[in-house]
Order: sequence, then structure tokens, then C-alpha cells
Amino acid sequence: MNEHKHCGAAGINDKLIRNLRDISHTMRSLYEGKCSQKRILIIMNEMGETTQTELTERLGVRSASVSEVVGKLEKAGNVVRRQGEDDRRTVILSLTDSGMELARQAQEQRDRRHEEMFSCLTDDEKDSLLALLEKINTDWDQRYRFEAECHSHHRKADRKQEE
Repeated sequence: MNEHKHCGAAGINDKLIRNLRDISHTMRSLYEGKCSQKRILIIMNEMGETTQTELTERLGVRSASVSEVVGKLEKAGNVVRRQGEDDRRTVILSLTDSGMELARQAQEQRDRRHEEMFSCLTDDEKDSLLALLEKINTDWDQRYRFEAECHSHHRKADRKQEE
């Protein structure tokens, strides 16, 4: 017998939400963050030479935040910034050799962490979990997209007022 059947629908749904929230908190504390140096190095290594605008769009954060972190990486000798040849307002970013090495190390660390995070599951359990999460994601994307877009719009408006 399923041990959760006695909880009722509301009870099990509350437990699911609590567990998803707890997992989210753990992931946030373990993860590099949206605009961390490690994440930027990993993404730049994937993208190759890129513009600061493209990097900002990929990260989904404010331009000022990216500029600040890229400035620190540049100061440390891991990133080179140069003006675009066709458009002097365009900032082209590329990793230095030391930046590529740090990106490689950060990617390896991330891969080990991801492996460790799911080490309690068998391959079949991982497949089942992935299928269920994808099903929920698809449903929630369709069901709550408008609310999420409104929330995102309000966050963007709030950011503009802060600037």
C-alpha cells in the first residue's frame, strides 16, 4: 500500500511542494548563482568569443551585474574585453588561457556535484524522476505562463525604477 494514501490529496500536495521548495533551497545554496564568476566562465567557454550583450541575455540578468563580474574576471586576467571593429559600442569578450583553465575546472566541479546530487538514485529512478519533472514542467509552463510573464514583467519594471 502507498504510504501517502492516508494523507489525502491536500496532504500529499503540500508535502510535494515542501519537498520541491527544500530541494530548490539546497540547489540555490550549492549552485554558483545566476551571475557568478564560475557560471560566467563556464558559459563563456561554451559560447567562445561573444558580446557582452549576448552573455547578458544568456544569463538572464541585468547588464550592470554582468559588467561588474566581467570586470573582476578581467582584472584577474581571466577575460579580455575589446571593442567591436564594426560597432565601437559593442564589447567583445573572450577567455584568456587562465580563464579557459578556470572554466574547465569549474565545469568539472559542477559535473561532480551534479553526479553526487543524484547518487542516491538508480539510473531507472533518475529516468522516472526526469520524466515526471518534465511532465510537471510542461504542464506548469502552459498553465502558469501568463502569471509567470506578469511576474517577470513586474520584476523588470521594478529593476528599471531602481536604475
